[in-house]
Amino acid sequence: MSNVTSLSDSRPSVTASRVAMTASGVAIFALLLTPLVALGRSFDGAASLLTIGGQVLNAGGDSGAALPSTGTTLALAWATVLLLAATMFGAWRRQNWFWITGALAFVASFLAVLLLNRALGQAAADVANNASLRAGAKRALRNFYEGGGMNLGLFVPIVSGLVAAGAGLSSRQVWWDRFNRMRGLLVPVSAIALAVLVGAVIVLLVQPPVNTSGQPFGLWQGWLAHTDLVYFVYSTLFAPITRLNPLLDSLKLATPLIFTGLAVAFSFRAGLFNIGGPGQLTMGAIAAMLVGVYGPESWGWGLAVAAVVAAGLGGALWGAIPGFLKARFGSSEVINTIMLNYIASGIFVFLLGSNTFPFFGKQYNMPFKAPGDQAQSLELHSGARLPTILQVLNVGTPEQMKLSLGWIFAAAAFLLAHFFLKVKNKTLISMGLAVLVGFLTWRVGVPANVAGSQLNVSFLIALACAALFSVLMWRTATGYGLRAVGLSPKAAEYGGISVAKNTILAMTLSGMLAGLAGTHYVQGGALDEYRLKQSIPVNVGFDGIAVALMGQNTPIGVVASSVLFGTLDTGGVDADLKLDAVNRDIVTVLKALVVLFIAAGGFLSRRMVNPPPPQLVQAVNATGKAENAELPAKAETSPTHSPQPNVARASEENTREGGKS
Repeated sequence: MSNVTSLSDSRPSVTASRVAMTASGVAIFALLLTPLVALGRSFDGAASLLTIGGQVLNAGGDSGAALPSTGTTLALAWATVLLLAATMFGAWRRQNWFWITGALAFVASFLAVLLLNRALGQAAADVANNASLRAGAKRALRNFYEGGGMNLGLFVPIVSGLVAAGAGLSSRQVWWDRFNRMRGLLVPVSAIALAVLVGAVIVLLVQPPVNTSGQPFGLWQGWLAHTDLVYFVYSTLFAPITRLNPLLDSLKLATPLIFTGLAVAFSFRAGLFNIGGPGQLTMGAIAAMLVGVYGPESWGWGLAVAAVVAAGLGGALWGAIPGFLKARFGSSEVINTIMLNYIASGIFVFLLGSNTFPFFGKQYNMPFKAPGDQAQSLELHSGARLPTILQVLNVGTPEQMKLSLGWIFAAAAFLLAHFFLKVKNKTLISMGLAVLVGFLTWRVGVPANVAGSQLNVSFLIALACAALFSVLMWRTATGYGLRAVGLSPKAAEYGGISVAKNTILAMTLSGMLAGLAGTHYVQGGALDEYRLKQSIPVNVGFDGIAVALMGQNTPIGVVASSVLFGTLDTGGVDADLKLDAVNRDIVTVLKALVVLFIAAGGFLSRRMVNPPPPQLVQAVNATGKAENAELPAKAETSPTHSPQPNVARASEENTREGGKS
């Protein structure tokens, strides 16, 4: 795929035009044939749906509620239809201006959503000020209006408008270069889209449309109710990102996934498959418990640092063992890590399963298990516990919480400096500026009413590990050696890189990352207690495989994938409460579908995911013969993205070479 079809044609490419036409057509279909907005929705999902023609379908909801004014929303929706039609025409003729109409369609539909939310908010305020209503009726009506908002009829045009605008802008080289750098997103985005489509079919098969009105649906009403059901399920699953308390819960669930996802991704980059996340997490949690419970209290907060280091060392040890066995004897790291998972589980049971153990006919006391029937340790010393994020960000008082905005200002300073500075070492300069801005603005806060959350400093440690992963893997000679071994062990060995040494190093660091996940549960109190418990969910070590695959083995991709999975898990609880047949299993199905479609490459062609350099395409187009095409040296050494290692091939070659050593 290229953004040019000939050297003299500066119009949008045929592919870009087709993308814009398809996106605009789908958006027009959604505007005309699906619910535009929900004017209100009850807890069980019954809604009052508005179509672009002005008709209202009341599937139950609150039949006595006064519906807000929607004249401006409808006018903007029709304007969006006209703009999308113009975009389709411009894309069909491959005109340079159709990106403008696509962008305007996005603006019009987004503005319609804002005005609708304003009208719903005003309706809820009017209910609160209505003295003639009982408290229970006020609460029900207010919740009804707050449950309303955009539906498929406005959501699809918002997305399609952006897609059409981007397709049109791709004819400009500067924008094409920017889009080309994001080509690695094609596979995960396609996989998510396909998983959503298949998941929608599953939802429609297992859950009938919500209808509490007592009136049967006709064909048209049934279609609207079915499409609304799909949107309601997915809006519920992704709702946590729009509210602070559920967002904190999502990040809490995402924290161990970041650690284990980074662990798997790190080993993948070195051509290894670390499937021992559960065992490494267990050993990290045990090490953190031993230091946190039996370490000297006089160390104060230093005890927390020591427990974090111990967790990393525990996981590193459990990763180094299969790394050494592979490097020295050529044994499969997959089998070894699986077996070590069972050994780690056995050690856990040995330590916390009983207060005594028999040995050669004698009973010996075990000091690790807390009194009682539950398999759990004693509580950690207060100095070994990690504070919550709310405690770190609170610049107010315990009675009146104020969340600091300094980190937002610091992040903005880093991004602006990194974008505008054109000097050497701009990353370090930007980081220094960010630290200074964050320090100066840390006391600037905003009042917040937030319930208690166990999202703790382990989340910040996970983000720091992601940053260190990126620096080590792509900014150091050590990272170059690890990636070289992952891409081609034989070529790396020929170039003077020790395959055995890098195999051990990769598995050790991978195990360390997985072991640090134990700090979230033991030191962070994510299981509601600051102790090692039998209920620690070690299976997140296996979930890290899915996270790494979806994140394309990149640190930022792993973080984004973890947050997505955490959001789905949190939203799945709400979906389970609101609908009869849809429960948290739909989240498991979606995750499995995402992994399946990522393994299939999103069903995208190799030419689209990893195309030849554009200079080569231009040369071939100009000469008509591939053998006459030559690339500049800079183009030959500047790949569009970091290549992914072939884990199966690299692992097999490492095994053969290890067996010969």
